[in-house]
Amino acid sequence: MEQLIYMDNAATTPVSEGVLEAMRPYFCGSYGNPSGIYGLSMKSKKAVAEARETIASMLGCEPSEIYFTSGGSESDNWALRGIAKQQRERGRHIITTKIEHHAVLHTCAQLEQEGCRVTYAGVDESGIVRLDEIRRAASPDTVLISVMTANNEIGTLQPVAEIGQLARERGICLHTDAVQAFGHIPVSVDELQVDLLSASAHKFNGPKGVGFLYVRSGVKLPPMICGGGQERGMRAGTENVPGIVGMAEAAREAAAAMKERAERERVLRDYFMDEVLRRIPYARVNGSREKRLPNNVNFCFQFIEGESLLILLDMSGICASSASACTAGTSEPSHVLTALGLPDEVARGSVRFTLGAQTTKEEIDFVIEKTAGTIERLREMSPFFP
Repeated sequence: MEQLIYMDNAATTPVSEGVLEAMRPYFCGSYGNPSGIYGLSMKSKKAVAEARETIASMLGCEPSEIYFTSGGSESDNWALRGIAKQQRERGRHIITTKIEHHAVLHTCAQLEQEGCRVTYAGVDESGIVRLDEIRRAASPDTVLISVMTANNEIGTLQPVAEIGQLARERGICLHTDAVQAFGHIPVSVDELQVDLLSASAHKFNGPKGVGFLYVRSGVKLPPMICGGGQERGMRAGTENVPGIVGMAEAAREAAAAMKERAERERVLRDYFMDEVLRRIPYARVNGSREKRLPNNVNFCFQFIEGESLLILLDMSGICASSASACTAGTSEPSHVLTALGLPDEVARGSVRFTLGAQTTKEEIDFVIEKTAGTIERLREMSPFFP
């Protein structure tokens, strides 16, 4: 393979050189356990504290409201299960959407088996949650609303701030899965009016295996893991100091470059969409064209299977995906595209391209050329292509 064109940045991102250098000392010379009282440990403890301050500054919250976790899925689980347990005497009703990440949907399914009642709000044809459904579903026994900031498959931005206003008026906790958004667009917990927020480092050029959960002061959660005093007694286990330091550095780098990078990605994204729609018949863009993450491009190509296209693109050195990384390899069509109202045969022709800081226009032109040619070949073999 002569080249590698990586267009699956929503699945994971490469660690930057700055992040790698920031992490390196805490693997070797500064390896102390933050729970110790001697100098070596205090250096690690200070690094963790500084990382907490960095994350908090990006969200506009207090460092004491940040809890480090192993990633977005753990943070989502902690938020949902924690509120359901903490407030079970008040109510057992949760509201979420049909297009959430499976870390939320599968947790809700488990909570239903444990006696909770869950309402799954629908979305419109562009993938934006229907606010009227959330408003109608909210009841006196509703204890939590969970709506993602940006969808991981189609990139659609959700009206979290409006939902936050509704939640506050009714005394309901609001959680948002901001895994795809944090580090890519500005995220303020006060502007969004959220009580809990999940994020994961490897989505914004940080290391895998580390993330955080924001918990607004006054919101009570039970500990995620028992057995030690780490994370102020809320999550036992020796802290992943290199990962936490790396995540903070990735957040700093993302904040410094966010505005310029987002504008550059929007230009490339729109060019990509327009050229594909111009050159490839029976193609459609999934999700809103306006209310969308700057780096997300998601198409459906009729009369082909998305998996077949991805395999052939991979042979040309192009990395993309058909849905989220957590559902790769399944034969079922994307639950997100199904929620948009797309028929299964159309949804199965979906492909997601997500741009990164390294993506160039020349790479996009190459991807468009290969995609157009490959789809033409696949359709020639399809008995359904008109």
